[in-house]
Amino acid sequence: MIGSTAFTIGFDLDMTLIDSRPGIGKVYDLLSAETGTFIDSGLAVGRLGPPVEQELAHWFPAEGVREAANRYRALYADHGVADCLALPGAHDALAAVRKHGGRAVVVTGKHTPNARLNLDALDLVADALHGSVFGPEKGTVLREEGAAVYVGDHLGDIMGARTADALALAVATGPYSAEELAAAGADVVLPDLTAFAEWLDSYLRR
Repeated sequence: MIGSTAFTIGFDLDMTLIDSRPGIGKVYDLLSAETGTFIDSGLAVGRLGPPVEQELAHWFPAEGVREAANRYRALYADHGVADCLALPGAHDALAAVRKHGGRAVVVTGKHTPNARLNLDALDLVADALHGSVFGPEKGTVLREEGAAVYVGDHLGDIMGARTADALALAVATGPYSAEELAAAGADVVLPDLTAFAEWLDSYLRR
């Protein structure tokens, strides 16, 4: 339980706060055309979560992944941000944390400057942003931030919450179903962030 004093809740970004699939798919298509390397952008956006290097390793030889990742990030900043959308309930979820006197921090595998572009473009206000972390690395950041809850859509997000000894709250807006998230050990599973504010009200009353 979160006490009555100031508290911190962490949020993942892609497919938790924002639907980045349109922008990311567009950038993969641009990268494919530019490099002449086939990338199935539909498949790639269906498994968002890990750092982009892990996805690019499916399409590029090992020695070319770093260069491809750098180019992907540059293309994303220029061409991907405008196509991303706030997921239903995202603004209200962040506002709910602040309404109760808490801090909302974003902890994401996305390149930090690009994550900042996404937040600013969609007017999603966070008290802190940490990028380029995934799985247990998220847990290290969450622990440093003193996060009591971490909200995410991926199995790696559940792992991050566990590493930080935080409550793992999963939303079924990403690549995993509610059943899969529960089976992976999520403490709470919501269909999406539209249910978060009510959940937080209830949680804080315990």
